[in-house]
Amino acid sequence: MLPNRRLGIAAAAVLLSLAATGCSSLGRTAVGTLTYETEREFVITQTSPSVNGCHRLLAPSGVPRIENRTLNDIILYRTRNCQGKDPIYVATNTSDSIAPGSLPWRSYTVVH
Repeated sequence: MLPNRRLGIAAAAVLLSLAATGCSSLGRTAVGTLTYETEREFVITQTSPSVNGCHRLLAPSGVPRIENRTLNDIILYRTRNCQGKDPIYVATNTSDSIAPGSLPWRSYTVVH
């Protein structure tokens, strides 16, 4: 009977660890700021965006330049739903500008 009890305790510990890991990113943010310019050179700053989900950039027409001053890397997309071809990875404390004639960035995800 003792081996079954140990097995039960081990299984419960594993399940508890998995549950804690699954909930650990709830409410977490990318500490720092994302700053971007619109096509009309209006500067927008977002402070500590959530690490969960797809984020639309606040400029409906997209942005040609972004600075990632958060503690997390981000991935930029040319669509409003974080999908599509040619996303770009922007590491923490770096920036990106689009090439002349290319589509602006419209959404991003936070790498965590």
